[in-house]
Formats: sequence, C-alpha cells, structure tokens
Amino acid sequence: MSNNSMGFLYYKGKPLVKSGDTIYYGDMRDKYVVMLNILTKVDVDREKVFGNIKIQLMSTDISSNPSDIIIKKSEKEGIYVSLDLASVWLERALSE
Repeated sequence: MSNNSMGFLYYKGKPLVKSGDTIYYGDMRDKYVVMLNILTKVDVDREKVFGNIKIQLMSTDISSNPSDIIIKKSEKEGIYVSLDLASVWLERALSE
C-alpha cells in the first residue's frame, strides 16, 4: 500500500477509501469498483485486525438496475487475501 500526494491510500495503483467497516477499492470514475465489508474483527497481540471480509465487484453505472449492480461476490479471511482477490477481479473487469 502507498499514499499519493493527496493523502489517499493506494493498493496496486487503485485508491482505497474507508468509511466505517466498508472499504471501496478502485476509482469511481471507472466502470467497476470493489466494495469490501468487514464482517468480523479479531484480536491479535491486543490489536483488532480485520477477520472475515465480504468482497463484491460492483458496477458504477447509476442507470443499472439495482439487482444488476453486484457482478461477483465472495468472502475471505484477512485484508491482504481480500485485497488480492479484489485486485484481480477489478483488473479483469476493467480490461474487458
């Protein structure tokens, strides 16, 4: 993960925006983004870390039928596994 000059976190060249227990990965101006919902947090060395995460590849087309917005979904354990899957999904979807 890295920061840009505006202070946003980036992962593999795409922005990460966190709001509560939801992280959006990708640029909202693109055709797709990934939403990661933190479902559980676990204690590791007296620190809370993300546990189970729901991952959803979503269309950013606001004219889409709401039932068609979610393209793919999965659940994974841990933020890095989840971000890796999100990155693959997003890269593939944006290249189509």
